[in-house]
Amino acid sequence: MAKRLLVAYGLWALGGPLGLHHIYLGRDSHALLWMLTLGGFGGGWLWDFWHLPGWVAAANGAGVPRGPQGPAPSPLRLVGQVVVGMYFGLAAALGLPWVPALLAQPLAVGLGVQLVSSVGDQTAEAPSTLAAAFLTSLLFQGRVLAVLPTSLAASLVAHRHRRYKPGGMPQPRLAARLYHLGLACLAFAAPLACRGLSITAGVLGTVLALPRATIELLLLPLRATRLLAEILGFTGGSPAWERGAGLEPSSWSQRQQQAYEVRDAVLGTQGYQGVAALGGGGGIGFGCCHAWRGHRFFLGSPAVAEGTRSP
Repeated sequence: MAKRLLVAYGLWALGGPLGLHHIYLGRDSHALLWMLTLGGFGGGWLWDFWHLPGWVAAANGAGVPRGPQGPAPSPLRLVGQVVVGMYFGLAAALGLPWVPALLAQPLAVGLGVQLVSSVGDQTAEAPSTLAAAFLTSLLFQGRVLAVLPTSLAASLVAHRHRRYKPGGMPQPRLAARLYHLGLACLAFAAPLACRGLSITAGVLGTVLALPRATIELLLLPLRATRLLAEILGFTGGSPAWERGAGLEPSSWSQRQQQAYEVRDAVLGTQGYQGVAALGGGGGIGFGCCHAWRGHRFFLGSPAVAEGTRSP
C-alpha cells in the first residue's frame, strides 16, 4: 500500500514525539527510539520535518543507492549513539538499583547504542557493541560516571562495524509490530515507574509524619521543664494539672499525695499527744519528713502505733 506524504505529515504533527509517522512508514527502530526519548528529546522530532519526503519515497519503493564500502560515516549518528547510550545507562542506574552495576549499566548502554545504530536502513553488530560496553564498564568498575566512556567506546565500535540492513524482507503485520514495540517500551518504563512510586511513597510518608513531629517538637520545652522541676523537687504534685496537660501522673506526685494523706491522718488523730510522748515527737516528725520527701514511711516502733490508740 502506497504511503502518502500528507498522512505522514499529519501523524508527525499529532504524534511525532511518539514516533507515529515512523510506524506509518515502517521504521520501527526509529519509532521505538522516539517513544523512549520523546522524539529525540524534542530536537529529533523537528528534524524529521525535512526528511519526511525522502522517507515516504523510500517506503514506496524508491531505492536508495548503496555503496560497496557500506554506509558512509555520520557524525550526527555517532553523537546520537553516545547521548542515547548515556541516557539508557543512567535510566538503568535509577530504575534498577538492585541489579549489579557491572551487569545493568553496560547492558543498558549497549542496547541504547545499538538502537541508534539500527535507525533507518543501517545497523551494527550487536555482539561487538555489547562486548565493548562490558569491557569498558569493567575497567571503571561499574561506577555511575562510567556511562560516558562506556557509551563512547560502544559507539565507536558500533560505528566501525556499521552495515546496511538486508533488503527484500517481508514486513510483519501492524498488530505484531505494535505488540513488539509495546513490550520494548514496557521493559524500559516499568523499572523507572516502580522506582518513582517507591520514592513517592517515601516522600508521602515523610509529609504525613510532619504534623506529629511538629507537635512533639513544640511540647519538648514543656516536658523538659516538667522533668527538671521533678528532679529539683519543685513540682506542685497536682495530678489534675498533669491530666489536663495530657501527661500521666508521675510516681513522684503519687508519693507526695500519699505523704499528705499520712500527715493529715497522723495529725488529726485523738492520740497525737500520746504519740508525741511515747515517741518523743521526733519519730512522727521524722516519718512525716520522709513521707514529705517521697521515701518509705517510717512511723516509729509498734509502741508508737499503739500509742496512737491511747486516750
